[in-house]
Amino acid sequence: MDRSGTIACVISDIFGEQFQPPAAMVLITAAAALLVVLWDALWRPARNVVTIVHEAGHALVALLAGRRLSSIRLHSDTSGVTVSRGRTDGPGMVCTALAGYLAPSVLGLAFAGLLLSERVGVVLVTCAVLLLGVLVMIRNLYGVLSVLVTGGVLFAVSWLATEEVKAAFAYLITWFLLVGGVRPVFELQRKRRRGRARDSDADQLHRLTGAPGLFWVGMFAVINTGALAVAAAWLLVP
Repeated sequence: MDRSGTIACVISDIFGEQFQPPAAMVLITAAAALLVVLWDALWRPARNVVTIVHEAGHALVALLAGRRLSSIRLHSDTSGVTVSRGRTDGPGMVCTALAGYLAPSVLGLAFAGLLLSERVGVVLVTCAVLLLGVLVMIRNLYGVLSVLVTGGVLFAVSWLATEEVKAAFAYLITWFLLVGGVRPVFELQRKRRRGRARDSDADQLHRLTGAPGLFWVGMFAVINTGALAVAAAWLLVP
């Protein structure tokens, strides 16, 4: 067996130009993602994916800021907690707290850029690497099950589906992260109004910086809706 040829084929499959979907597929996957986010019965289980990316954002930025990552926990109410050790204040802690609510939209925008360049394989591989990284740091049973189920779906599509289905799945993931990155911001503010989110990322940022929690919620909303608008311009405008 020519191993170098096999490796070259794998690299080509991942990084080479791939199936370019018709405009109808892009629109259908966008509509499907919007339906999942707006319909509560679908949103509740699907929100676990947003939580995984949210906590992965905290974890990655914590590591980049020089903090020591201790654990990630995902809960059945779709909340999550990432614990890192280091200074309890300063820019590193601010960036770590800031990253969570922005992570799904930023990742969705990055995926939109890859899809614009017809890099479906890179999108799927990035999802796999993210899930593996989170799985290593998960410290509760529900979190392990949540990541394994998500990874199982990703594996099935990546290895068993046709190129057309892979492309549709990559677009669905991208739209879901972009649209799904917006809804939790408004859910956060509703909880804050009711006094049920005193330890939220926005309130942690308030304690770290002195800027009001509402300022940070507004920043999340502006950045995430902006990412959605930019991605829509890339993917929907001919």
